[in-house]
Amino acid sequence: MHGALAANVDQIFILLRDWVVSFLPAALRPFANAVIGVVAIIGVFPSMFALVVVLERKGVGRIQNRYGPNRVGPYGLLQPIADGIKALIKEDIVPSRADALVHFLAPLVLLITVFMGYAVLPVGRNMELVDMDAGLLFFIAMGAATELAVFMAGWSSRNKYSLLGAMRAVAQMISYEVVLLLSTVTVVMISGSMSLPRIVEAQNRYTGVFPNWYVFTPWGLAACVMFVIAGMAETNRSPFDVPEGESEIIAGYHIEYSGFKFAIFFIGEYLAMISMSGLGTTLFLGGWSAPFSFLTWMPSWFWFFAKVFFCLIVYIWIRGTMPRVRQDQLMNFAWKFLLPFTLLDLLVTALWRFMGEGWLRWVVTTAILVAAWVLLGSVESRRRHFGPRRYRYAE
Repeated sequence: MHGALAANVDQIFILLRDWVVSFLPAALRPFANAVIGVVAIIGVFPSMFALVVVLERKGVGRIQNRYGPNRVGPYGLLQPIADGIKALIKEDIVPSRADALVHFLAPLVLLITVFMGYAVLPVGRNMELVDMDAGLLFFIAMGAATELAVFMAGWSSRNKYSLLGAMRAVAQMISYEVVLLLSTVTVVMISGSMSLPRIVEAQNRYTGVFPNWYVFTPWGLAACVMFVIAGMAETNRSPFDVPEGESEIIAGYHIEYSGFKFAIFFIGEYLAMISMSGLGTTLFLGGWSAPFSFLTWMPSWFWFFAKVFFCLIVYIWIRGTMPRVRQDQLMNFAWKFLLPFTLLDLLVTALWRFMGEGWLRWVVTTAILVAAWVLLGSVESRRRHFGPRRYRYAE
């Protein structure tokens, strides 16, 4: 009885969807299922965006020893609504020399491609809009399409600063996308599939009470760290928010955007951060699987969103902690440290796969990765003459 109740709670959204479409003719049910799935994505994840904005502003405020939003609504929880209203009523200014059509389409292309990535994310057991055999490839392809939107925004504005910001953003996104893609290949090598639900199922096993998530292996931990770093750069998050460095190039590729068009870029960036957290959860943190075997009775969708929020908190924490890097540091870090280390991790993953079970592969793979990390880091430090940072407080 308890098991049946837990299963019904786990599949409550699937059961509700099936109950709704049962009133329709059989020919219309596949279309209705797709529409309900799309509506759910459009409803749930933008709501998460509003919540994350409040959490980030309050979290960073506390890190910087100040208050976050605390005027609109209880504890400032209605601040996203006020921001949305403000963006809607602000004047939409388009430069006279701009390509009006491309200028209008750029933020829409960004938002649409970000939403497309959610279609293959398994947010719970049997809870994905589309189960593709190459779902991971589809997600990466949709992420790469955002670079087109960024360049469209910079080029169509007919502004040298916006074009410069777009070029810097595209160079950064392409560089770190290589690292992002290679870090996911390790998971494909072990799981033997590019289907995201199959990857989650491959990790949904336990040794005693502990899960067999990929992040708990040497190669998986290394790939996860590379994925997180590349994901922050892909979504223009601090400390890699160089394309939007207002102290350097005013506001980057969206300098000529105002009103709700600028808000769409803002929404797209946060939705991309949420989707990247969802992909990282799926690949390395077991997706919707429970963190301990005795917690499998809890709904799978609860664990997925709990892990996503944990990843988002890490994003916020890093933003409030680390300073922005320079453009040359950003590119050197991608091509001279992350890329060689990620390529080495592919070899380590193959070694892990073919060494068989036992403690020996743990020792060998860990030693290789630690030695490579130390060696690459020390070589770059000596080459760049990095010294210890000293922090002084204003008096």
